[in-house]
Amino acid sequence: MKSKIDSLWDSFWSGGISNPLEVMEQITYLLFLKRLDDLQMLAENKANRLGAPIESPVFPEGNDASGNSYADMRWSNLKNLAPDAMYQIVRDRVFPFLRALGGDGSTHATHMQDARFTIPTPALLVKAVDGIDAIPMTDLDTKGDTYEYMLACGFVHVDTVMSRRISSLTATLLADSSDER
Repeated sequence: MKSKIDSLWDSFWSGGISNPLEVMEQITYLLFLKRLDDLQMLAENKANRLGAPIESPVFPEGNDASGNSYADMRWSNLKNLAPDAMYQIVRDRVFPFLRALGGDGSTHATHMQDARFTIPTPALLVKAVDGIDAIPMTDLDTKGDTYEYMLACGFVHVDTVMSRRISSLTATLLADSSDER
C-alpha cells in the first residue's frame, strides 16, 4: 500500500503540483468521489435485494440540467474514460456537483463551497485516478491507515521543500557575503 501512495505522490510532484497541501486536497476530493460511488453501489445492491427504490441516491437517475447523465460522474464510469473526456467531466461537472451536493445551506455545501479542481492536465488526472483505484480501501482500518500515511507523506514533502529552500537561501546568503569581502 505504501508504495502505491508514494507513487501517487510522485505523480503529482512530477505532474506539476508541488504544494503538499494542494496534493492532499486533490487526493481527498478524488477519494471522496470514489467513496460516493461506493455508497451508491451499496444502496443499489440493497434496493435490488429488497426490490425497492434506492434510498437517498447520491447520483440521481437521468440527466442534469445540461442533458448529461449523472452516471457519467460516478467513479466506476470515470475511471474507464479517455483522459480528455475524464478531465472535462471532472473539471466541468463533478466539482460543481460536489459543491452543490446536499443543497444550499447544508453542512456539506458550506464545507465544499470552495472546492476547486487544480489538477493541471488530463494525464495527471488519469495517473491520480489509476493510483487511487489501485489502493485497497476495503475496511475502515485500511482507510485510516491510508489517509494517515498520505498525511505523513505530505509532511515529508513539506520538510523536503523547506530544506531545499533553506539550503538555497543559505547558499545565496553565503555567496552574497563572500562577494562583499
